[in-house]
This record gives sequence, C-alpha cells and structure tokens, in this order.
Amino acid sequence: MPRALLSVSDKRGLVEFARGLTALGWDLISTGGTARALTDAGVPVTPIEAVTGFPEMMDGRVKTLHPAVHGGLLARRDVPEDLAALQRHGFTPIDLVAVNLYPFRQTVAKPGVTLAEAVEQIDIGGPSMLRSASKNHQAVLVVVDPGDYARVLDALRAGAVPAELKRELATKVFQHTAAYDAAIAAYLGGAAGETLPAALTLTLERRQALRYGENPQQAAAFYVTGEPGGLAGLRQLGGKELSFNNLLDVDATLLALGPWRGRTACVIIKHTTPCGLALGTTAEQAYRRALATDPVSAFGSVIGFTCEVDAAAAAATKDLFVEVMVAPAFAPEALAVLQARKNLRIVAIPAEPEAPALDFKRVRGGFLAQERFRYDAGESGWTVVTKRAPTAQELDDLRFAWAAVMSVKSNAILLARDGQAIGIGAGQMSRVDSSMLAVHKARAAGLDPRGTVLASDAFFPFRDGVDEAAKAGVTAIIQPGGSVRDAETIAAADEHGLAMIFTGHRQFRH
Repeated sequence: MPRALLSVSDKRGLVEFARGLTALGWDLISTGGTARALTDAGVPVTPIEAVTGFPEMMDGRVKTLHPAVHGGLLARRDVPEDLAALQRHGFTPIDLVAVNLYPFRQTVAKPGVTLAEAVEQIDIGGPSMLRSASKNHQAVLVVVDPGDYARVLDALRAGAVPAELKRELATKVFQHTAAYDAAIAAYLGGAAGETLPAALTLTLERRQALRYGENPQQAAAFYVTGEPGGLAGLRQLGGKELSFNNLLDVDATLLALGPWRGRTACVIIKHTTPCGLALGTTAEQAYRRALATDPVSAFGSVIGFTCEVDAAAAAATKDLFVEVMVAPAFAPEALAVLQARKNLRIVAIPAEPEAPALDFKRVRGGFLAQERFRYDAGESGWTVVTKRAPTAQELDDLRFAWAAVMSVKSNAILLARDGQAIGIGAGQMSRVDSSMLAVHKARAAGLDPRGTVLASDAFFPFRDGVDEAAKAGVTAIIQPGGSVRDAETIAAADEHGLAMIFTGHRQFRH
C-alpha cells in the first residue's frame, strides 16, 4: 500500500485530498494539527510518532526530523542497497509528501510582532521533508501548493503520474523554499537594521505573461514582490491586456501622484515622464489643466488621478486617445462610459502609502540597488539665496513645482503657476536645453511662461539656465544647489531680479 505524509499549515483542500488518496488505497501519515483535522473529518490517519517511535518534542520543534521519515523519502527505489537499508532498520518508503510551511511571512506582516514570535514561525521540519522528497522526485510525489491537489489526484486516478508533472512539482518546491528563506533573511536583516545587506535574495512571482516587451521581438512577463501596494494591487476593470510599456507608465503615474495624496490631482504620463500635471477642485478640472500643459504629447498617454473618476472627468477625456486610465476608484456611471472605449485600459490601484523598500536597476552582470525615492515635503533645509525672497504666491508655486519636477526624467525643468505645470523640459543632455524646451513647450501649448516659477531637479552647472529662464519671464527658481558655480548662478538671479531657493537635496531621475 503506498504511503502519503501530510503536514500542512494551510489546510485548504486538505480533507478532500486526503479522502481522494484514501479512496485510491493510500495509507496516510500525519502530524499534530493536520492529524487532528483529518481525524475530526473521519479520515483514517497514522500519527507521525507511530512511524518514528518518538513523541513530538520541544513544543513541536522536533517531530519529523527522523531517519524513518527521511530514509523513507530519500530511498532510491532502483538502488537495492537503499531498499535493503530501509528493511534492515524497519523503515518503509514514503511515496507522497504534502507539506506547506509555517506562516512566517503572514506572521511578520502583523503589527507589533516580536522577534521571538517571528523565530517560532521559522519552519525546520517542513523544508527538510520537502527537500528530501524533491531530491527523490522521480519516486516521491511532492506537493507544496494546495492548488495542485486536484492535478495530483487526477494523475493518480489515471494510473501513472507523468515525469514532467513530478519535475514541475519538485521545481515548485525549491521556488517555494527559496522564497521562504529569503523572507526570513530579509526579516532578520531588517531587525538588525540592514538596509543594504551583504547578500540579497529577490523573490519574484510571475503575475502575468505579457504579449511582448518594449518591442515585439522581446519576450516579457510581469513579476511581483511580496511588498504591499504598487502595481501588485492593481485591478483591471476594462480594456485590452496591459502591455510591458503600459505597466512602466502606470508605475511612473504612481510616482508622479505620490506627493498629492489627499488633494485632487491629475498627471498625464508619456514614456514614463509627465507631459502634464495639475491640481484642481474636481477630477475634471485637474484633468483639463493637466492636458493644457502639452495636449499634443498627451496622445496615447496614461492618465492618473489621485481621486475617484466621476462621470464628468470620464466625459472630458472622450476626445483624447488614452492607453490607460489609473485611479483609486471609478464611479459606476464613469466606468460605464470608459468601458465603452474598447482600446482604453482601466486600472484601479488603491491610494496606499508605500512602505520603505529598495529599488533596482538591471545592469549587465548584476543589479544596482538603492533605497526607494520618497518625496520629502519638508522645507527645513530650504534657503533663500538671492537678495529677493519669493512672494507668498511664488512660494506656493515653488512648492508645487518642486513636488512636480521630482517625477520628470533628468535633466528636468518644470515651469509652474497656480498648481499647474505650464511647461516641462525632460531628458535632455544639457540643463539649459531642458530650460529652453520647457519654455518652448509652454508657448507651443498656448501658455504664457511669463510669471511662472521654475523647478530644476538638480543644480545649474552654469548660469545660462537661469539666464534662459529670466528671458522667458520666470520670476522665481527652486533648485538643490551644490554646484561649484553656485555663486555665478545666484549672481545671475540677482541681476534679473529673480528669487531663488536652494533645497539642499536633488531629485535626479535617470
């Protein structure tokens, strides 16, 4: 009679799986709570201590770490010496293992969990059994995911389990235990205050296969981490499947909207950088003001809102070709209007604050890792460096501009007035070129750059950027400072009668 060892923390589908095995003539072995659950359901089961000859010890820390278990799992059925060793010691082969692990990640995600509580959720016996069974997967079926119970039963009922399925199940085990160990390492490292540990293990779960990558000839998929928030929480409410480039732009949308939680804002993203950004009293007004920044570039864009999209906002976008619309929520009447646009992808993402985390950039041969950028709204390090201080209105505009420019690709220059981006210069190799581009964009959209303020994500290396801004009618500038030629830049601002603030930190975005 074949034997199965069942020991699960996640008991979804357990009883049905056990009954299916019993009906096929399998003998069941189980541990602790799993054995009780099966007994309560009327499923015959042999407790693990009857197999090992030892009771559970140390509050369950030791129960399956025994040669009767691991010998039964690791014995090669085609090696006579292995089978003879089992017989000599009175052990019997184990032909199937269904194990899932202590809920470590769920435990440490709870607020107020102590280190001692977390440590007790580090499973030892479970990973050991899974590894033993997976190493011998040609002879032992190993199931770590309750979602695979039905597949395994179907294969057993058919009379033979394909080698491909056995290998797939074993592969899933090592992916699962690797992710489990990575979560433990990350937790213990975080408890020790490590932001950038000496060794870093990334655990990524494929959420969605994509049609292609940045270009049609590149294969692609969307993988998620275990961290809360972000794109992992998106719900698509309508439209075609999201593409690789769509997802990049949605991520850029979340970055740009970050400083405006609690306010009504709209951003229009094109190629991961804003081409329009504005505040408003309603979603519709915020959208119309954002669109006015650069209506030409907005064609084929991603539009994001910090607030619920209502019917008026949905109607306002009808004449613009939009790839994706992103918001925390959509009113039913707005959703009905938007879902009628067959090419529009509609995405709802909760407006959740992001937890501290690392960001990564793939380079050939490795990864670059850094702390995730978080916009700092504080003004404690801000210094007025010119003879003239900004007026109250200019200061309010500078606050908006400094928050808005942080999501623009460097070299980034943004002109603003009254909670609206007036002109954006992004991604230029020269900062003065970005300044000229921002002015050009404003004028091309029919907006007057005179009387605007200017934000620069990094310092001006030369005074020419300030001269260009003054020539266009800019009245105040906010920038990090820190150039060896800061004195020349300040002198230029004073010559033109501009007010200028140094923030003391830059917001560079490669």
